[in-house]
Amino acid sequence: MKKLLGTIIFLAIAGGLGWLVYERLNEPAQGLAGGGPGGATGGGPGGPRGAAVVAVELEPIRTMTIRDVEAYSGTLEPASQYIVAPKIAGRLERILVNIGDPVRRGQLVAVLEDDEPRQQAQQARAELAVAVAAVRETSSTLEVAQREFERALALREKRIASESELDAARTNYVVQQAKRKVALAGVEQRQAAFETAQIRLSYTQIHAAWEGPDDARVIGERFVDEGAMLAANTPIVSILDIDPLKAIIHVIERDYARVRVGQEGLVSTEAFPGTTFTGTIVRLAPLLREESRQARVEIEIKNPRFLLKPGMFIRVELEFGRQENATVVSTSALANRDGRRGVFLADTQAMKARFVPVTIGITNRDKAQILAPPVEGSVVVLGHHLLSDGTSISLPGAAPPGPGAGGQRSGGPPAGGRS
Repeated sequence: MKKLLGTIIFLAIAGGLGWLVYERLNEPAQGLAGGGPGGATGGGPGGPRGAAVVAVELEPIRTMTIRDVEAYSGTLEPASQYIVAPKIAGRLERILVNIGDPVRRGQLVAVLEDDEPRQQAQQARAELAVAVAAVRETSSTLEVAQREFERALALREKRIASESELDAARTNYVVQQAKRKVALAGVEQRQAAFETAQIRLSYTQIHAAWEGPDDARVIGERFVDEGAMLAANTPIVSILDIDPLKAIIHVIERDYARVRVGQEGLVSTEAFPGTTFTGTIVRLAPLLREESRQARVEIEIKNPRFLLKPGMFIRVELEFGRQENATVVSTSALANRDGRRGVFLADTQAMKARFVPVTIGITNRDKAQILAPPVEGSVVVLGHHLLSDGTSISLPGAAPPGPGAGGQRSGGPPAGGRS
């Protein structure tokens, strides 16, 4: 019980001492050094407290060219791309290109094993030859039948041949005509089969072919190796057109109306830091996707040296406006007070900050144009969140003004005088 009572007394004494210290620290400010009660500040018990001084950083208002620029991220895609694949199944005997190789229109890129298709073509050729020989045979037989019919007809007119002999000659002639027609149809059939076999044989030679004015492209990917058994339409290589390239970006609804076909943009990529490429908008999607509220934009970039590659991450800057000789401040200088947007102008003579509402024009990432009113001098860029109109300020490296700044100290020599 005595121990508890001692603890309570100790805490009470500690609380009282803490309260006295707090009261001491919050007493009204006394006069400046050299001044006592009744000095220049009117300090003393019950006197007014000194005004607050805010340390700030300033930046001069500049006249310069400001650009309304928006930055977008996107990716590069080839102007066109397609997959080379066989039209028939077979074993890949040779592949004549590899990743990164240039390829020209009509160039042979792969060969399939052609033993079976070649044999089929030879068989079809032989069958065609047989059909042609059959036509020749039936043509000869038809000529004989025609002469026999004509002779029987002449004899019948002279009443030398009987009616039955004439009918037999006529029937044989008609039969031989039909046989010749069948033989001719057989030739057409065998000719078609031979051409089909030739086409199938040609499918074992796989060439690069595309439409368009460009004659040279590049191999993008290789999907199989020699010796692989391929089904029809199995990808072998991809062929890309990378001059020009397409830069794909997406713009939000706010910027959609400002984007137009033919507008130029600056393209940069981490692969070539410090280097920019110029592109031109060639396509603008007529719709914004509902899930993202963004529209696809395609930018064409010339790539004659093949420096840029499909799949690269890019940044695109589009300029929507430019103003010469504009009054410009840092965006960090902008502040809001009582629902108004403005800046704090610094009066470096009186060391005061004055809030001036302004009208803002073009704004980019770090600069803002001031349209009105005309302003000059310096603005506060750091510390304005503590300011109000007329607040005293101090600058880095300078002693903040005291409560009696600008007046004469009491009880001592004038400011700047010798002691």
